[in-house]
Amino acid sequence: MKLYNVISQKMHIRVFILLIVFSINKFSGAQNTLVIPQPVSMAVHKGNFAISPTTVLIAKDPEDLKAAKFLNDYLTKIYGISLPVSNKALKGFIKLTTRKFIKAPGKDAYSLEVNKNGVLIEGDTYAGTFYGIQSLIQLLPVNGIDKGNKNTRSLLVPFVTMNDYPRYDYRGMHLDVARHFFPIAFIKKYIDYLALHKMNFFHWHLTDDQGWRIEIKKYPLLTQVGAYRNGTIIGRYPGIGNDNLKYGGFYTQDQVKEIVQYAADRHITVVPEIEMPGHASAAIAAYPWLSCFPSEETIIPSYPSRLSQSMKGKKVQETWGVFDDVFCAGTDSTFKFLQDVIDEVLPLFPSQYIHVGGDECPKTNWKRCSKCQARMKAEGLSNEHELQSYFIQRMEKYLNKKGRTLIGWDEILEGGLAPNAWVMSWRGEKGGIEAAKQNHNVIMTPGEYVYFDHSQTRNEDSVTIGGFTPLETVYKYEPIPSELNSSDSTYVKGAQANLWTEYIHYPSKVEYMIFPRMSALSEVLWSPKVSRSWSSFEARLPIQFKRYGLWGANFSQAFYDLDAQLKPGNNHSVSWTIIPKKRGTTVKITGALHDVHYLRSDSINFVLGPAGTYTAQQVANKEQNKSGKDKLIGRGIHIEYFVNKATGKPITIVTPPNSKYPGQNGSFSLVNGVYSNKGLSFPDWMGWVGDDLEATIDLGKIQSVSSTRMHTLEQNGSWIYLPKYVEVMGSTDGTNFISIGRSTEFKTDTLTMGWITVTFPPTNARYIKLTAKNYGDIPDGQAGAGNKAWLFADEIQVF
Repeated sequence: MKLYNVISQKMHIRVFILLIVFSINKFSGAQNTLVIPQPVSMAVHKGNFAISPTTVLIAKDPEDLKAAKFLNDYLTKIYGISLPVSNKALKGFIKLTTRKFIKAPGKDAYSLEVNKNGVLIEGDTYAGTFYGIQSLIQLLPVNGIDKGNKNTRSLLVPFVTMNDYPRYDYRGMHLDVARHFFPIAFIKKYIDYLALHKMNFFHWHLTDDQGWRIEIKKYPLLTQVGAYRNGTIIGRYPGIGNDNLKYGGFYTQDQVKEIVQYAADRHITVVPEIEMPGHASAAIAAYPWLSCFPSEETIIPSYPSRLSQSMKGKKVQETWGVFDDVFCAGTDSTFKFLQDVIDEVLPLFPSQYIHVGGDECPKTNWKRCSKCQARMKAEGLSNEHELQSYFIQRMEKYLNKKGRTLIGWDEILEGGLAPNAWVMSWRGEKGGIEAAKQNHNVIMTPGEYVYFDHSQTRNEDSVTIGGFTPLETVYKYEPIPSELNSSDSTYVKGAQANLWTEYIHYPSKVEYMIFPRMSALSEVLWSPKVSRSWSSFEARLPIQFKRYGLWGANFSQAFYDLDAQLKPGNNHSVSWTIIPKKRGTTVKITGALHDVHYLRSDSINFVLGPAGTYTAQQVANKEQNKSGKDKLIGRGIHIEYFVNKATGKPITIVTPPNSKYPGQNGSFSLVNGVYSNKGLSFPDWMGWVGDDLEATIDLGKIQSVSSTRMHTLEQNGSWIYLPKYVEVMGSTDGTNFISIGRSTEFKTDTLTMGWITVTFPPTNARYIKLTAKNYGDIPDGQAGAGNKAWLFADEIQVF
């Protein structure tokens, strides 16, 4: 290549870079075009429109005026600007128009244009116009007011043209207010969060074992008694004690009306959930005759409060889990009670859909209840699952007569699905697939993708219920399963995320658990599948984080955490693979011997050495940090590494674990030298439902062994049981094994976790086979009775 061509090429590159820089400086709104959820189509043009106190907000229709009020309230609260509202203006305007005669049912489409004259938002429906406002809000600067001109206070918005509409009709968020109660002001704030993400359904979980939260005037004891418990367990179930503090609260019917109207003004439908036939302890505490056995005392399985211990009879539950005391299906008075409740609920909620729960209903009491057995005989029901189906179908007929549609969790499939019911599929996607194939409408809400009570970071330092659902998992969720054909898939109406609040006491924790995962879900449910891109979403997140800050919301920054996994290394070592979210960042690793390593790579593989504590922390690079001291970025991570004869060795398992708990790196999780001290939030757990764990470890050579132990978990309220026994077999050739020991002795190292150790006389072996026998069926009287028990393990050690 000739020299002048090189010079010419370099000059062109410099000019191109200068043009880009000039464009970015000129186009100060460029950073704010990062809209979430991603619109169907959007074009950004050169130039900005300045929204100032003189900008006129044009809206004529009463419904559009409500949307205008939402925008004005937002501008006032966040930026201190209030716009005059009029029905005309020549320029300098934000104009809202709903094209009432456009026939686009269910689409709620809108267009948005920003040019030199102002902003024009046109919706095919009132909801569409409102969604256009949410996109305009996303175009507003996140760094506040432009105060460059002392005579004006302006917000620069880039020139854009946008055409947009939602992918799914149902885009929902759930909030459990039964386990922990939240005030009206926060419920409104939660609804605003939904509105800002173009979500249109709020699932309000109002009743459960731990509290009844809605006023029913015909049955005042529901709130006088059922809304309050005598105490709450401390810590993760089964807890370390009881706080002995009376806890509760409820919403009056006037407050419910206020919330429903507040949501309706934001084009959000509130779906109430009144649990039946299970999760009924609070109602039964108020009216014991709703139970199969009114005179039997309520059993609080873990650390009952002092007051409850001194009381007889029925009580509101103080711990978490599933309980046998459910609504009696054998007495007509139960159905009369529930119909009376429904009669007061329906006028409060215009929603077409009423959620009745239907989940986690133990059949233990029904099996021993003469009235329930008589009902089964009279109705020709062959088992208690069919009795539950009868219960749900009877309530569905009542709702249908009132012009409403029943929604239930996927357990309502058991024993036969009610004819017109919608199904919320939470135990994976199987229930949703089955319902769709039966031509029933489905809302997908599988736990592994959209349970926001799960931890969103491997470095979680607060108490969560367990599970690990990071931001990436939410974003990559596809609500239509591949098992459904094009016809059946039309029955999948959308999805929602659920937030159960056993371990969420305060509004700030609610915000921390939903953000930024709600933003990811909003894009899954709104944007076309083909336009979704994780890398694009990542690029838009920093601006969204600043927007959360403007809202005053508490949010998780786990997105910036180091991503670390333990993987097999060379020569049976354990490699700590660390991936910084900020590419090119330096990672400081401190080893077990206090040795310090500074490594800079997009993917770092650090081989663990001796046993001990290892820490990793992102630090600013020298060019970013002039102080000479390490400037830390984000939260560090640390592991406690334990070495034994099985550490890093090849391992095989016979039965794969359940997909919900596969281990962080498959079967290697059992021999990576690290085990949990955080309960189920630890990502290395492997879990089996009803199946045994059978693992074979190759120690590499024949050597003397005298004990083996397995780290496991016991949490019966969550259906997690210790194995019946752990057996160890040894072999020198990998083919011929002999039993060398068996044990059932469980020694805890924390509240619910510990070791089952098998000791035996010194034995020469190269291969160790460990079998943990699953408990099997959960017994009567326990949470989940009749279901298969879970078996968990996260580490096997050999000495």
